[in-house]
Amino acid sequence: MLLSMVAFALADTLVKVASASLAPPQVMFFLMSGGIFLFAILAVFENEPFFNSSAFAPVVMIRYVAEIVGMVGMITALAHVPLSTVGAITQAAPILVAVGAALLLGEEVSWRRWTSIALGFVGVLLIVQPGADGFDVSVLWAVLAMFGLAVRDLTTRIIPQDIGSASLATYTMMVSIPFAVGWNIFEGHSIFPPNLDWPVLIPMSCLGAIGYFLLIKSIRMAEVSVVTPFRYSRIIFLILLGIMVFDERPGFLTLAGAALVIASGLYIMWRERQISKTKPSH
Repeated sequence: MLLSMVAFALADTLVKVASASLAPPQVMFFLMSGGIFLFAILAVFENEPFFNSSAFAPVVMIRYVAEIVGMVGMITALAHVPLSTVGAITQAAPILVAVGAALLLGEEVSWRRWTSIALGFVGVLLIVQPGADGFDVSVLWAVLAMFGLAVRDLTTRIIPQDIGSASLATYTMMVSIPFAVGWNIFEGHSIFPPNLDWPVLIPMSCLGAIGYFLLIKSIRMAEVSVVTPFRYSRIIFLILLGIMVFDERPGFLTLAGAALVIASGLYIMWRERQISKTKPSH
């Protein structure tokens, strides 16, 4: 999970760099195109069957849609919003996962965790600042990404286990590429514009694919309460990269909101860990 967050933070930085010359649908196309080849190779290397009927199960199809929604929100937000802001908002996704697990999966949530969840959303509001003067509506793309990523992670927990991680990622990319092509056509963009910055696009695609693969692996191979706390390191990486690469200066409310999101998420994971230890074994 930690390596996944490092890869994602670097990929996010390169997405923002690429967005200076490319539109969001163009960036999405190159991210998905690069990822599909890497994941297909990984699937073969790990002896995962490429054709699997479970890949078309309803819950997996929901995951595909959630991934596309999260990707659209993330790429568009990175094009218009500071790295630190995007990172702080999207990392509230695990808090939404806790809500979804309670409402949809029947997991018990105590009043302490509900309080922590509420504080996490207060942190998001501090970052978004919806009532502030000069409110940037572009920040809502990061909120959309947060919801998409939360649904993606929630469904990852319940998809059929006979789908390998690399195969799942390959199927996701195969579904996403036609969407990216259609998005480009709808907005009138050329999929292959002249003077492409390949030294940026190639590592961007590779790092995004690596981060995605490691994320799936970590969620599926260990307890969520164990690996999820490391997910919040992405906020720290993005704040540092935003300062070093783009000379960003996060404001006090953004930092305070990020701190609330991190504290809320860590407490939720800690409580889940404690509860799992007290449950009787069967």
